[in-house]
Amino acid sequence: MKRVLVTGAGGFVGARVMQQLSGRLELLALPRGLMARAEQEELQTAVQQLHPAAILHTAALSDTGYCEAHPEESYRANVEVPLWLAEAARNTGARLVAFSSDQVYAGLPGDGSFDENVPLSPANVYGRHKREAELRVLDQLPDAVLLRATWLYDLPGYGLPIRGNLPLNLWRAARTGQAMRFSCRDYRGVTYVRQAVENLLPALELPGGVYNFGSENDTDMYTTARQFCTVLGIDPPLEQADWSRSLRMDTRKAQAGGLAFDPTREGIRRCVADYGLTDLL
Repeated sequence: MKRVLVTGAGGFVGARVMQQLSGRLELLALPRGLMARAEQEELQTAVQQLHPAAILHTAALSDTGYCEAHPEESYRANVEVPLWLAEAARNTGARLVAFSSDQVYAGLPGDGSFDENVPLSPANVYGRHKREAELRVLDQLPDAVLLRATWLYDLPGYGLPIRGNLPLNLWRAARTGQAMRFSCRDYRGVTYVRQAVENLLPALELPGGVYNFGSENDTDMYTTARQFCTVLGIDPPLEQADWSRSLRMDTRKAQAGGLAFDPTREGIRRCVADYGLTDLL
């Protein structure tokens, strides 16, 4: 059984990895709080003591607004820590699979979809830091795998941590009557996190490089929100905005490596079925 260290094991993605892949991988976690406080030497010593065959780096500071307001914190979490882990992986002979983000595509003209080779100039701090981490990690550790993840979601349950995401935000709007605004010129994939976790198993075997990771989506976010509402059986007040952005990704490279995701509109159906809400389907 492969020995895998999961960073951010108490977080939204990491906690699901620890629960969902238990029994299929020998999963290890760092001491609670170490990622937030440790400097390079302490973190690398901790990794060396565990001596994993692979490191699955799910920890990040991913709130784009917070990163914009606190760029130094973002740089440590999203650039320096991945570099420290890359060095630790190189020193121990471990594979490194780390989460990047679809935010690296922010600012590109057009509606997408974008493949991994398109020239980038990210429009926000978080995207710029994720892109810098990709380049510098691969320069240091060419066999590292960087996964450009879409917006992830889940429903409350399984005793796992939850955070704001598309279906939860829509449910809250339906309950409170507070309108949500989505642009009919905003495009991005939205992915059921438990399917993303399942795809980490083949991701551990990918050749080094950058991969678009998640559900593709051929509709704008206003239409996507309406599709989610239909499946969830809710009717919150939704307003159309008219601002332009595309984070749509072409995932053919990941598919060729054995990864498989439902399209965005089908992923929410899988999620609802997993939670036994079949009366909504």
